[in-house]
Amino acid sequence: MTNYSKSARIYGQTGFKAFCKRNAGIIFILLWLIGFLVFRLYPFLSSLFYSFTDYNLFKDPHYSQTGLMNYEMIFNNRQILTAFGVTFKYAFITVPLKLVFALFVAYILNYKIKGVNLFRTAYYIPSILGGSVAIAVLWKALFSDDGVINVLLSVFGIQGPTWLSDPNLAVFIISLLRVWQFGSAMVLFLAALKGVSLDLYEAATIDGASKARQFFNITLPLITPIVFYNLVTQIVQAFQEFNGPYIITKGGPRSATTLISLLIYNRAFKSFEMGISSAMAWGLFVIVAVLSIIAFVSQKKWVYYDDQS
Repeated sequence: MTNYSKSARIYGQTGFKAFCKRNAGIIFILLWLIGFLVFRLYPFLSSLFYSFTDYNLFKDPHYSQTGLMNYEMIFNNRQILTAFGVTFKYAFITVPLKLVFALFVAYILNYKIKGVNLFRTAYYIPSILGGSVAIAVLWKALFSDDGVINVLLSVFGIQGPTWLSDPNLAVFIISLLRVWQFGSAMVLFLAALKGVSLDLYEAATIDGASKARQFFNITLPLITPIVFYNLVTQIVQAFQEFNGPYIITKGGPRSATTLISLLIYNRAFKSFEMGISSAMAWGLFVIVAVLSIIAFVSQKKWVYYDDQS
C-alpha cells in the first residue's frame, strides 16, 4: 500500500469519527426523526391539504367547488354535529369520573395496608389491557342482551335492561369501559401523594383538623400539578377514543355512541370521503387544542407549584 493510500485511509477514519462525535445527537435520533417526518408530520400536513379538496381516495384531489365547503358541511350536517355532541358527552362523563375514581383508589392505596403492592398491581392491570380489542369484545359479551350481567340478574329474578340497545345506556357502557382504565392516572396520583410531607398532616392533626379537612386543605392543593397533567391527558385521550365504540356498538344504537373519531373512520374508509374526513379531523384537533389552552390558562388560578412566589 502506498503512503498516499495509507494516509487517505487514516484521514478518512479520523474524519468519520470526528463527524460522528460532532453529530452524535443527530445520529442517535435519526431513526426517530425519519419516522416523525414520514409517519407524523407528512400525514399531518397532508390532511390539512386534503381538507380543502374533494378527495375520495381513488381519484386525485382537486379544489373544484370545494375550498371551505368541507368545513361548512361540518356546521350544516346533522350527523357530524351529533357525533361532536356525543364526543363531548362521552368526554364529560369519562374524564371527571376517571380522575375522581383514580384519586380515590390512590388515596386508599397510599395507606400502609397488608398486600398493598398486590392491590396496586391489580388496579393497574386494566390500563394495560383496557385499550385492547379482546377487552372490548369481553365488554360486549358482558353487557349484551343475553350476556353475563343479564344472566346474573335473571338468577335473582330481575329482568336485565338492553344495555347496548338503549341509546342512553349504550353511551354509559362505553364510558364505563374508559373509566375502568384508571390505572395510569392512579399511579401518577399515588406518586404525588407520596410526595406530600407528613409534617403537614401532623401539624394539621395537632390543630384538630379532620381527615376530610386535611384532604381538601393540604392533600388536594399540593397534588394539583398532577391533577392538571391527568386532566389534560385524559381530555386528549377521551376525544380520540375509537376501539370501544367501534367494537362494542358500531356507533349505535341510532348513532348514540358514534364518536367523531368513529365517524371520521367511516367517512374515510367506508365512504372514501377523505376530504370531509380530513376537515372533521382538523375540527377535532382545534377543539382539543382549545380545551388544552383553556386548561393551561386556568391553571394559574387553581394549580399550586412549589416554586411559586
